[in-house]
Amino acid sequence: MTIAYETIQADILASTSAAVKLGHRLTLAKTVVAQEGYLVAVRTLDDKDTYNKLETVTGDFVTYGRDQLVVGALGERQALRGYSGVIPRSVKVGDILHILNMGGIIGSCQSPHPDFGPAMRVEVLGAVMVEDDGHWKHACIQDHAIDWIYELGETVPLIGVTGTAMNVGKTMAASQIVRHLAAAGHKVGAVKLTGASLMRDVRSMMDQGAAFCTHFSEAGLVSTTGKNILPMAKGLIHHLNEQQPDVIVMEFGDGIIGPYGVDSLLMDKEIQRNITCHVVAAQDFMGCWAADNFFRKRYNRGIDVITGPVTDNLVGIQFIQNTMGIRAVNAVAEPEKLGQWVREIAL
Repeated sequence: MTIAYETIQADILASTSAAVKLGHRLTLAKTVVAQEGYLVAVRTLDDKDTYNKLETVTGDFVTYGRDQLVVGALGERQALRGYSGVIPRSVKVGDILHILNMGGIIGSCQSPHPDFGPAMRVEVLGAVMVEDDGHWKHACIQDHAIDWIYELGETVPLIGVTGTAMNVGKTMAASQIVRHLAAAGHKVGAVKLTGASLMRDVRSMMDQGAAFCTHFSEAGLVSTTGKNILPMAKGLIHHLNEQQPDVIVMEFGDGIIGPYGVDSLLMDKEIQRNITCHVVAAQDFMGCWAADNFFRKRYNRGIDVITGPVTDNLVGIQFIQNTMGIRAVNAVAEPEKLGQWVREIAL
């Protein structure tokens, strides 16, 4: 059977496609593989005033609108504070899908969000093809993935940063911890283990001095929803250990309880045993109380430090420290104290 190809010039290579290392001049085929990680080219159909930026493969954020050609990866997203969607059972040229996040996840939006308006509609133009040993094949991020493993083995100390929900300051805390440890002379590895594909958080840790960074997209996942992600996480931790860091800072995207699998990683005995400091970012007192009770009942160790919006002033800090008996500090106002505490506890 003869396969028809066409060539296009892409306007935006979204960061979900970064692993494949494409140029803007692309070859497309009409047959699309409707599975996570396969790259598609789409044409945008709307102009939006909100949620109208995409992260590119270089890490830059660009504003986009109608009639632009975008390359992204098929995937799903189950965000509490954003768009949620899935990959349809089949995808054909001419189908209307949506851009589900700023990393360029392409899927069918099932639930919009009132703060962002309807998700950007896109028309599928075709599957992105790459040449391999003289043959064309469908471009897929899994072909460039870091290996998964099932037993972690020896590792340097792990610092875990989790949160009670999205957007509660996890990345800020992780980045400040990285900055402090790097300034103190430690070689720091950093990883984002869960969430929906976006390089921004990892780049923040790199900018603050991490010597080595990785994230779940480099293990072949567009998002960590609905999967056994434990071997993926251990593979990334093992990969960082091969770079011989002194410590690894792990950010867990999304909330502790939710569809992205944070809970399943924290319950693993190997990961539990090697986390030497656990920082939780929380929005309010109820989140602090729930996280504390959750980890006391289900985790071998409790919470070492609480940060996030709940620590924005002394009311929250004093309540947490006096009532709950847990150290509390604001990562924005007192980053050095946060870094110092984490270093004392973890190392």
